[in-house]
Amino acid sequence: MAHFRHSVSEYAPEGVPVLGAIGLDEDQESAYRVLVGLGAAEVTDLAHRLGLPEEGTVRALRQLERRGLVAQSSASSGHSGRWVAAPPAVALGALLTQQRHGLEQAELAAALLAQEFRAEAEESMVHDLVEVVSGATAVANRFAQLQLAAEKEVCALVTGKPVAVTGVENVAEEQAVRRGVTYRVVVEREVVSGEVGLAELAAALGRDEQVRVIDRVPTKLVVADRSLAMVPLARNTAGPAALIVHASGLLESLMGLFEAVWRQALPLRLDAVGVLEEEGPGGPDGVDLQILSLLLAGLTDASVAKQLDLGLRTVQRRVKRLMEIAEVSTRLQLGWHVYERGWVARDGIHDRPDRAW
Repeated sequence: MAHFRHSVSEYAPEGVPVLGAIGLDEDQESAYRVLVGLGAAEVTDLAHRLGLPEEGTVRALRQLERRGLVAQSSASSGHSGRWVAAPPAVALGALLTQQRHGLEQAELAAALLAQEFRAEAEESMVHDLVEVVSGATAVANRFAQLQLAAEKEVCALVTGKPVAVTGVENVAEEQAVRRGVTYRVVVEREVVSGEVGLAELAAALGRDEQVRVIDRVPTKLVVADRSLAMVPLARNTAGPAALIVHASGLLESLMGLFEAVWRQALPLRLDAVGVLEEEGPGGPDGVDLQILSLLLAGLTDASVAKQLDLGLRTVQRRVKRLMEIAEVSTRLQLGWHVYERGWVARDGIHDRPDRAW
């Protein structure tokens, strides 16, 4: 049984039946495959081969019988009837045809509903082009839907404090990228200085997403295919809320805001050892910001090097370069300069924000 089920996993992801698309669960598919290989078998023998109780085996066979995939021969010589598999080319072919027809009908219905929705939207008032979504679950669902529905590009402005979905929870982003959707993302510098945020950004760059960094973004924002946007709604309520903006002059303004911030931001890239660096002259990069944050928190050079998995000389060399950029001669002066320039916020030294909505 273990060997048989392992062979099935070669055709599909773990736990997903190959014939699940036509409605067969794992037990039903296993029973049909065994019968195809044997030609015919009694329930007792089949149950033993499948590693199932006879009751469960009979239940799977009855389901297969209703789909026309197996048939029970008449009992003879005092033995219970044997079960025989229907020819796959005929039986499965019929089910696949039915499934294709059902999908075609569903696609037609979806197209008609979309057409009806667009027609209604064209006749609606301007305020109908903006939706209000309230509650963490609703906001998270719409955030995922917006990305999963994107066909070409997703643009986003990201702050260091998630509203409803953390970077780890945002699985829709990775799924969209696998479908060929392009991501352009601008993050606040606070995100780059956090360990978790740094890991999320490295993963995004590893997926060939375009990521840039800026000191502050004006608002959280995500735009899909320049036709649908999502922005947070500031409200005096306990739960998060967001505005969903459909194609309109407001959406064009939001897209213009994104492009303006994108032009001002500095690109991020991965260096040879997998850490983030800003592509631009002067100023600290992502690793510099981490070093500064840890030094300001009271760690020694050696402790910083150990925590960031860097060499001690690398840490000291980067600190010396930062002192040259700041045009100071002591580390005390560098600390004052760090705060004046806003490289590290006073209340953000110990923050570890997620990159997310």
